[in-house]
Amino acid sequence: MGCRLTHVGGPTVLVELDGWRVLTDPTFDPPGRRYGFGLGTSSTKTRGPALAAEDVGPLDVVLLSHDHHADNLDDRGRELLAAAGTVVTTAAGARRLAAANAVGLRTGDLLALDAPGRPPLTVRATPCRHGPPGSRPLVGPVVGFALSLGHSSGVSVWMTGDTVLHRRLRRAARRMQVDVLLLHLGGVRFPRTGPLRYSMTSTDAVRLLDDARPRVAVPVHDEGWSHFAEPEDEARAVLRDLTWLVPGQPTEVGPPGA
Repeated sequence: MGCRLTHVGGPTVLVELDGWRVLTDPTFDPPGRRYGFGLGTSSTKTRGPALAAEDVGPLDVVLLSHDHHADNLDDRGRELLAAAGTVVTTAAGARRLAAANAVGLRTGDLLALDAPGRPPLTVRATPCRHGPPGSRPLVGPVVGFALSLGHSSGVSVWMTGDTVLHRRLRRAARRMQVDVLLLHLGGVRFPRTGPLRYSMTSTDAVRLLDDARPRVAVPVHDEGWSHFAEPEDEARAVLRDLTWLVPGQPTEVGPPGA
């Protein structure tokens, strides 16, 4: 398996996987704007993208963990969805997008994709809980995505999506054989909700890595927004042995020994 990753910023990563061009959670707005997230919560974007949307190139698939938070889909990111071959998101998100290329998945659902000259690509929706127990009616549904090539039982790339560490996520991690893991971190908190967290910290990531045991683990979505409560340098200190991408710089992460 050949896999190349280019971190655009935040959760946005261009994944080039055996001929497939996949983009995760498109965010391309410039920094400085404050976005509302509902229920009186908001956040300011503090870092811009390393690449402009028009420089990303053609896209076969967009993996959109959820469409209703601007740090996962902003205005300029939304503009490029129409040009993608397939946009995979939550069932509720697909209804809101109301686009011919949008496909909604619930946790556990599979989507099989084919293209000439490439191995088949299977997308499986994996469990996310974007907050404390019982928060889904408030924060909305979110999914992660596990990508598998051909008829392999292994997972080539797993994007956790925005989630806290919870039992279903850890069970899913133990069941998969993961090659490359994209970890959404940041330890999100809001002043309005006090100590409650809405995404994983680096300490949570250590526990998830013990479950998943991927060949390569890549932290993303840990910087660039004011609602991230865990500073990036603290996360790097805890996760110093992982693969930290340089924004805008393509990085080969496979196959083993490459």
